[in-house]
Parts: sequence; structure tokens; C-alpha cells
Amino acid sequence: MYRKTYVEVNHENLKNNILEIKKEYPNYQYYIGIVKNNAYHHGIKIVNALKEGGINYFAVSSLEEALELRKYNLDTPILILEPIDCSCIYDCINNNITITVESLNYIRELKKQELSYELKIHLKLDTGMNRLGFKNRLELEKSIELIKETKNMVLEGIYTHFATSGVIDKEWDNQLKRFEELTQNINLKEIPIVHMGRSLTLVNHPKIKFCNGIRLGIIMYGFAQSKKEQNDWRSKLRKIKQNYIRKKYQISETTLQNDLKLKTAFSLFSTIISIRYAKKDDVIGYNAKYKMEIDGYLATIPIGYADGVDKNFKIVCINQRFYPIVADSMDMITVLVDESVKMGMRVEIFGENISVAEVAYRIQKNAYHLFNQIQNRVPRVHITELTKEETKY
Repeated sequence: MYRKTYVEVNHENLKNNILEIKKEYPNYQYYIGIVKNNAYHHGIKIVNALKEGGINYFAVSSLEEALELRKYNLDTPILILEPIDCSCIYDCINNNITITVESLNYIRELKKQELSYELKIHLKLDTGMNRLGFKNRLELEKSIELIKETKNMVLEGIYTHFATSGVIDKEWDNQLKRFEELTQNINLKEIPIVHMGRSLTLVNHPKIKFCNGIRLGIIMYGFAQSKKEQNDWRSKLRKIKQNYIRKKYQISETTLQNDLKLKTAFSLFSTIISIRYAKKDDVIGYNAKYKMEIDGYLATIPIGYADGVDKNFKIVCINQRFYPIVADSMDMITVLVDESVKMGMRVEIFGENISVAEVAYRIQKNAYHLFNQIQNRVPRVHITELTKEETKY
């Protein structure tokens, strides 16, 4: 790399996260790893680390993402979560890629293709998100009938997506009820994969009895979704209110805490490229927003808001010490340091000393947004037990 600004992605942490999840939640046959958007910006080449941990199905947003994944893993099935154009069906068939079907009209269009080879299908049900999926029971049943009678169409799966955690709201229960209503005349035991849960609902709810698949997203990347209960009066008052809501709306059993021991795998680093001395009352950066309170030292670091980092990150860590960000620009940040800081030192934006969760809280975003905020112009350095390899995008 040239700029010495990079993300480190620890494959062992990812593999061990899957092993830990499967140990704590062992009752699924299919563990579906969500690796859309370049595996939450970790880099799609992590897929084999996830597979080593126990992921046996992958899911992505688009055919483009699925074909990119195939460069790194040739045999694990892939589900595309969004409908694709019927003209692309043979790209799916030739690469062992499963499609999502969300309407009767789409099935009818597929029939016109007169498929020569087997195409795997998962049916998506709309149980409350109002985004994609079957909402009409008769259309769903007709679609299954057409699939069964059509050569080389294989109904492999059926699923929905929960909009909420269902911890203190009734939506999770409503969506589960809606799924059961839509499938009341369908023998789910005849469908190989039934999957509804995601990271948050995995840990918050008991296993749904007829589901044998679970979709794992942010939890794979080190976020256990566990909420520790505090003993202060605000927490006690909140708990009383939540219990009242649960009883009033008959919300099903939920769990807030879990014992998952997960590690994040995504760390962001840069390097000091300049150090300068500034005197009291000198102004720093664009718009002269920061004024030196005393004489001191400033370090310039080659990472900026074009990479996804700005002064809202507040601090960086250099040589186990924390220093404030006082100015930012498109490609650089300026940090107030001391005499111990030298040219070429590594700068941690987040990692071992500054957690992803801490930065996400500071910038008032969640981990999903933070990962996706770190742009692909920042190289990913993939670390396994035996190798350390840079990937540029």
C-alpha cells in the first residue's frame, strides 16, 4: 500500500464468531451468512473464514454480488435476496445461485423461460415490512402449484424478514402470525429450508419450531446484541414500563441478555505523515474552527471524510494513548499530540483500544452504518493464521 491507511480484517475472529454462535444456538440445519455489500465492507474474501466456522449458505443483495462471491468460493450455495431480471436466470443456474421469488407474476414469467437446467427458488413472504414478498395466500399457493408442475423449477426455501426485535412491541408476533396464516395450507415440512430469523431475533426469541434456517448478519461481525440490565432507578423504571407493555399487548417471551463471546474483526489504522509545532492562539484547519489554547504539537494523518472519518470521531489512539481530533478535511485529519508522538507512528482510528461500538455511539450511528461508511478506497488487509494480504478495490 502507498498511503499507509488501511483496514485490518481478522479472519480468525470471524471464524470463531460462527463457532461460538453455533455452540450457543445449535438447533438449526442452515446457517445463512449475510455477506451483502462486500460483506458489510469487510471484503468478500472473508467468506471462506465464515464457511470454516460453519456457515453453509450465503446470501447477497444482487447477482453482481453473487458472481463476485463465486470468485472466492465455488461450491457453497448463494441466495440473492432481491428479485433479478428473468433474462439473467442462466447466470444463476450456471453458478449454483438461488433466486428469490416474491410474486405470482414473476413465476409466470419464469415459466416462459422453459428452463433446461435446475433453478433453485426461495419464496419471500411479506408479513409486515411492505417491501417485498407475497401478501396474498391464494397467490402464494398458486405459485407453489406452478413451481411443482414446471420442469427444473425447484422450491428449496421459503422465508420472511422481521421488521423489529419484538422485545417491547407486538410487530414480531404479528409477523409470525401472518406467516402462519399465509402458509396455513402449505406443508412446510416439504420445503427444505424455512428461514425467518436474523441476528437480533436469534438472540431475543426462542427458536421458531418450524424454522430450520437462520440468517446471520451483524452478529457474525462481532455484535452479540446483548443488553445488560442496570440497577439504577431509571433502568428499574424502564423495566416496569416494559413489563407493563408486554402484559398489555401479550408480547411473547423474549430474552435481552446472552452469553455470546464474540470479537469484531474490523480495525481501522493510519500513519502520521507530518508533525508541526503550533503556538498559543494559532488557528487550525478549515474555517479556523480550532484555536490552540497553549503551545503544542499537531500530527497530520492521511485519512479524512472521503474515507469515512471526520472530527466527529473525536479521538484516535497512538502508542496506547488517546489524542483529540481538532480538524478534518477530505483526505486528512489533524490531531493534537505531545512530544512522545513521532513521524511514522501507527494511528488507531478504531480497533483494540477504541471499539467499533464506542465510535458508532460517538457519531450517533449503528455498526452497520459505520462499517459501510469506511470507503473502499481504504485497502483491506486480510489476516489469517498464515497470511497477511492486501486487497484493493
